[in-house]
Amino acid sequence: MSLTYESLSNLVLQFSALSCFPDFTKTPVGEALADYLTQAAEAYDGEWYPFAARNAIVASWKDLAAAIYQGGGDLGKWLSAYLSRGDSYYLPLYLKGAVTDDLEASLQADLAFFDALSTLDPAELASFMRVNPVAYQGPLPTWQNTRIDAAAIFADLLTHVRTHGYGIFKDCCFFKVKETDLVPIPDADIQTLDQLYGFQKEREKVLRNTAALAAGEKASNVLLYGDAGTGKSTTVKACAAAYFEEGVRLIEFNKDQVSRIPDLAESLRTVPLRFILFIDDLTFAENDSDYYALKGILEGNVSGTGNNIAIYATSNRRHLVKESMSDRDGSDLHVNDTLQETMSLSSRFGLTITFQKPAKDEYLMIMDNLAREYGLLSGTEDPEVLADLDRRAEAFAIRANGRSPRTAKQFVTLAKNGLA
Repeated sequence: MSLTYESLSNLVLQFSALSCFPDFTKTPVGEALADYLTQAAEAYDGEWYPFAARNAIVASWKDLAAAIYQGGGDLGKWLSAYLSRGDSYYLPLYLKGAVTDDLEASLQADLAFFDALSTLDPAELASFMRVNPVAYQGPLPTWQNTRIDAAAIFADLLTHVRTHGYGIFKDCCFFKVKETDLVPIPDADIQTLDQLYGFQKEREKVLRNTAALAAGEKASNVLLYGDAGTGKSTTVKACAAAYFEEGVRLIEFNKDQVSRIPDLAESLRTVPLRFILFIDDLTFAENDSDYYALKGILEGNVSGTGNNIAIYATSNRRHLVKESMSDRDGSDLHVNDTLQETMSLSSRFGLTITFQKPAKDEYLMIMDNLAREYGLLSGTEDPEVLADLDRRAEAFAIRANGRSPRTAKQFVTLAKNGLA
């Protein structure tokens, strides 16, 4: 794109005219680009830059280069990634089938503007600081700009939006709740299903329920309870990750954030994805208000707002409430009422799956598979070597917290480093 001062000024005005992407200038690159172009257009008075403007325009170029470097070093490729995320007012209306001719025309005008940005020549942009002898003549950072087809990029987004999502849900599977916002967890350390050993029957139930959720069918709320270290939360996260490409996302809550579920569920109702609302290590104290909040949510069937939400929870307690001996004191009627109330929450989950500590043979199978995965075993060892490793693993489990996948993993890690 060949720039004149008139075309430069027109680009500046187009930043203000963006209607479908009004938050573009709030991104680091968009803000820095708008600032530099504005400085360049305003500082030139027809023949030369006023002396006072030189520092400001050089500084704004430096900030623009830094923002582009942080975004990968190529403006066009950054623009492509930005458009692919779909941070646009257009998409919610598109998903509701409420796109008007005027809105479509505005979208096309915005996309043409992004095309124009991808044709800007960094050297030509920088030349606006060198228009006369008193302007800046020193070295300047530069960057790349790959030409894009914004309309094609956005059309591809629309084609896959119902499984890939848009905005923060586009490239991330896992999220947490922070105050009133959802925060992506892009680098979550998640094991895949083929890295999980043992508990195949239990895991298959979770996987089938997640498959139903991914398919837009009615899925059950799920409670996974049992012994510590048996892989309950790992199973939930692995199942969610397995259906990422089919549109499943996982949002993790703390127990004290339960009361936020209804509002969040309502806000997600029109998002074209499926969500697991996950509460890990769920246990309530007696008369905990969050207990009654979650019970009300399950009774009201929060996923009734659509087929795109299910609640998954893990707990080491079958009935989720810490029960004291005093709960069993008093008349038979009082005891029965107390125990019924204690059990009432867990019964609200449509699917309950028990994870018990594995028997010796299953524990050693888990350990052997982990040992091969971690390179402790090659598969060609002498039977006596394998038997010795099994004996050491069993002895470690006795000294530790008993048999479990967690114990097996701890043993293999120590053994690989010569510490067990």
